[in-house]
Parts: sequence; structure tokens; C-alpha cells
Amino acid sequence: MTVRVYVSTVIDASADEVWARVRDFNGLPRWHPGIADSRIENDEPSDRVSCIRHFHTRDGGTIRERLLALSDYEYACTYGILESPMGVENYVATLELTPVTDGTRTFAEWHAEFDCAEGREPALVELIGQGVFQAGFEALKRHFGSRR
Repeated sequence: MTVRVYVSTVIDASADEVWARVRDFNGLPRWHPGIADSRIENDEPSDRVSCIRHFHTRDGGTIRERLLALSDYEYACTYGILESPMGVENYVATLELTPVTDGTRTFAEWHAEFDCAEGREPALVELIGQGVFQAGFEALKRHFGSRR
């Protein structure tokens, strides 16, 4: 069964500022509260499409993801999960930013599609939508809000 998860928010900072914080594919531990550590396999650059990040969540999970696309022009990053304890297959997610022209703010969207076993959809939508995407957005809003 294919599942879609979508979360969006507005962050009180320019898209350039937010992108500078989230662009590094290996930088999750610096801004996402659920990530303990991360490394790029084979010492590849973290902005090389096809590089693989290997990271641990704070609850002890191990996840490997491949960078599928990165655009500084579109402020967008797309990645796919190679291995995770979540029980998802064909997982592809995109984090993208859009400048809000009315003020210095950013419209941020994070969405994913994946397959999972029937009956697992509600738990995975909650985990990914709230535990990963919304938790990351809340951390970004706190970071940029605290300096203003």
C-alpha cells in the first residue's frame, strides 16, 4: 500500500538562511532533535547526489539514506531510504523551501511517499509526519525565532 505524508510550516527567516541550515545532507544532528549522529559513507562530499548518509536516531535506530537530488536554486533536497527499522519500502522524501515575498519568511514543505504493510499506515504517518517532519520544523522555528 502506498502512503503519502505531507507537512508544511512557515519559518521566520529567509529561505537563504533556512537553506544554509538544512542543505548539508550530513548535517541532521545539528538541527534535528531526533538525530544523534550522522556520517557520509566512503567519505564522499555530503552534497554529491548518490552519496549515502548513515545515521542513528536518539532512540537507537539506524537508518541509511541516499541523496537523490539537491538543488540550491530550488532550495530542495530529495532522498530515499535504503535501510531503516520502520518497515517502509520505496521511501522517497523531499524537503523544499519557498521564499515568502511578504516579509522575510520561508514556506517549508516536507513530504514522502512509501509502501508499507497494510495496517501500519496510521502509525507510520504519525511517526514520520509528526516525529520526523514536524519535529524538524519546530526545531528550525525555535532556532530562527530565538535570534530575533
